[in-house]
Amino acid sequence: MEETIQTVLQDMLDKLGVSYQKLTINLNDTSEYVINIDSDESSILIGHHGETIYACQHVLKSLLRQKIADKNVNVKLDVDNYRQRQEENIKQIAERKVTLARNTRQKQSLLPMSPYFRRIIHLHLTKPEFDDITTESVGSGDHRKVVIIPNNETF
Repeated sequence: MEETIQTVLQDMLDKLGVSYQKLTINLNDTSEYVINIDSDESSILIGHHGETIYACQHVLKSLLRQKIADKNVNVKLDVDNYRQRQEENIKQIAERKVTLARNTRQKQSLLPMSPYFRRIIHLHLTKPEFDDITTESVGSGDHRKVVIIPNNETF
């Protein structure tokens, strides 16, 4: 599978005219292929707020579905670990809000964000060290955000 992913991605990058130094493909514990592209032209591949990465990931998934029998192949495309840094950053922001919620015993809201990042926060805050808080998504559309709620009965 890794060879197929590499071949399809190399062909896609060549057709886009984007140079790269290295492709790293790893299968994570959720059966998702995490692909990182090391490139001197990372800004072209990342785009504004990562929009190009998501578009390239969508195209890559479509091309892979045409090439392989398993139509449910999961891939996550990253460029120079941009998405990984974003995920770590959003987790740190959420943890700061957890501390504030614990100290004030009041709900704390994060800024509106994409469903992808809201899911990362919800999953991150299910760890045992956060068993004294609850999360929920509120709002609609582009204004949907995560609210961190302290379980006051634990104080």
